[in-house]
Amino acid sequence: MAPPVLLVIAHGSRDPRHAATVHALTGRVRAQRPGLRVETAFLEFNAPSVPRVLERLAAEGAAEVVALPLLLTRAFHAKTDIPSVLREARARLPRLHIRQADVLGPSPLLNATLGRRLREAGVRPGDIPRTGLVLASAGSSDPEAIAVIAEIARELRHTGWCAVRPAFASASLPRTEGAVRTLRAEGVERVAVAPYVIAPGRLPDRIAAGAEAAGADVLADVLGPAPELARLLLDRYDGARVPVGASLSA
Repeated sequence: MAPPVLLVIAHGSRDPRHAATVHALTGRVRAQRPGLRVETAFLEFNAPSVPRVLERLAAEGAAEVVALPLLLTRAFHAKTDIPSVLREARARLPRLHIRQADVLGPSPLLNATLGRRLREAGVRPGDIPRTGLVLASAGSSDPEAIAVIAEIARELRHTGWCAVRPAFASASLPRTEGAVRTLRAEGVERVAVAPYVIAPGRLPDRIAAGAEAAGADVLADVLGPAPELARLLLDRYDGARVPVGASLSA
């Protein structure tokens, strides 16, 4: 019996770099697990839409789908938008069993991806004790999502950075430039900005502009199609498709 289809659901963006990055990430997922069918859909701005992909899968005879939100926190899209779209699809396509996987964060694999991007941007192990880190996320009005980012920042503080501050590109404060300037005012010698976002777009560009305006020493790239992130997608897929108490080999 074929394993469930993995349907990766991204938000979508008018910026073409967004969809290109999402497709590169799903391509890496396929490479890590040959034989797994991986589909990509978007909530808005890009095609194909989630309903369209699910209808096609049902028409092709797929029995089961794991719908994986390509989201880092449980905010509005994870709590409301995606469940609503999947609920409507279940009503229209009763023969297609659809499970929703958990969001990606928090996870040690996301922290590992952040570390990869910072190293690629030039941060060496010996730099970390004298470097302050700004963990710059897209932002949300959801208190749960904001609390998760703050907790990740606290966890990263224990990995050797001299200071870690969260920042947000929208909805919440501080902005990236404010967090960088706060660290400078506290006497931090070097400041690195790590975007806690998956793909390029308007909000990551705002993070980059804030880092530049405030004179950050290092700006890492977005998380993108990193191997650790692809592994995390597969972990979330496995967690959704295996019943509690069962084993993958069962």
